[in-house]
Amino acid sequence: MTLRTRFTLWHTAVLLIAMAVMAVVFHYEFNEDRQAMRSGQTPLDSPLEETGEFLVYFGLPAILFLIVGSAWFMRRFLTPVARLTEAAERIHLRHLHERLPVVGSGDELDRLTEVFNAMTARLHESFNQMHEFTLHASHELKTPLTIMRGEIETALRDEQCPEPQREVLAGLLEEAQRLVKIVDSLSLLAKADSGRHPLNLQPVRFEELVQDSFADAQVLAQRSGLAVTLTKCDVAVVRGDRHRLRQMLLNLTDNAIKYNHSRGSVGMSLARDEDHVELCITNTGPGIPPEQLPRVFDRFFRGDPAHGTEVEGCGLGLTIAQWIVKAHGGEIQIASAANRETTVTVRLPLADERLAAEPTRS
Repeated sequence: MTLRTRFTLWHTAVLLIAMAVMAVVFHYEFNEDRQAMRSGQTPLDSPLEETGEFLVYFGLPAILFLIVGSAWFMRRFLTPVARLTEAAERIHLRHLHERLPVVGSGDELDRLTEVFNAMTARLHESFNQMHEFTLHASHELKTPLTIMRGEIETALRDEQCPEPQREVLAGLLEEAQRLVKIVDSLSLLAKADSGRHPLNLQPVRFEELVQDSFADAQVLAQRSGLAVTLTKCDVAVVRGDRHRLRQMLLNLTDNAIKYNHSRGSVGMSLARDEDHVELCITNTGPGIPPEQLPRVFDRFFRGDPAHGTEVEGCGLGLTIAQWIVKAHGGEIQIASAANRETTVTVRLPLADERLAAEPTRS
């Protein structure tokens, strides 16, 4: 039964009940007046008084009944809509396999739910196909890229190779290595999207990773003459994957160094409170325009194309860093002021230090 039919039947039923009650009241009043006239008596109430009594004793209850009944009907009518909205809000990329409940009344809402479920099923299948393609493509590309890189490195080791050709080969090797990084990043993100990349969670001394990252950043910053400082480094134990946390730190520090002014600076700090540890990485780069801040974690997004051609990268570093942070139950945010500084803030939940044995540094 459609919603229009149910709504029409409801109001028709209310109208029929009201007309039936009206007919009974009129019939009773008419019989009393007729009997009074037959006995030669004058009716007790005038027509005006009878109309007022009719409105008070019949009209007001009928209106109240109609209002209460309509409110109850509309609430019952809108309940499936509310459930449908709540279920739709819970669906995102990793929950496309979920289906919205079908009431089974056969109305328009059931039809809408079935159409929505069919749409999410098609999206789920499309995303699975895209993930499978990315995984297979990245896997197939690794072998020829590895062979290509090996052959170029072999040619570069040849002492008889002319200098002009050596420069060409060095450029090809650099591009091959860049392609390998892109393929590895795409493979990682595809596995992460499909939930096929489990983390090796264990207690990790996060301040040790930050200190290692600080030392690496100092080495990387020497070419650009950047000053790297670690102003604070509290002891903090988190439950996480040591390798992925190290990768996240490397991506963030590498970005802070690459997107920076000459003779600029990079500042790092690690502070903890009762439940979380907060890492801040600040650089004195050109900054990020406000309209581009919501997109900095998008894949392959690199901001200004003209500036992007001057800096090596593929626009996947922040995307991977965001996935690593969220996979550890944390949050990552970026704030930027044009031509002043950009700050990346990472908050991770602390682990119970009583259960955290001293991990071996790798």
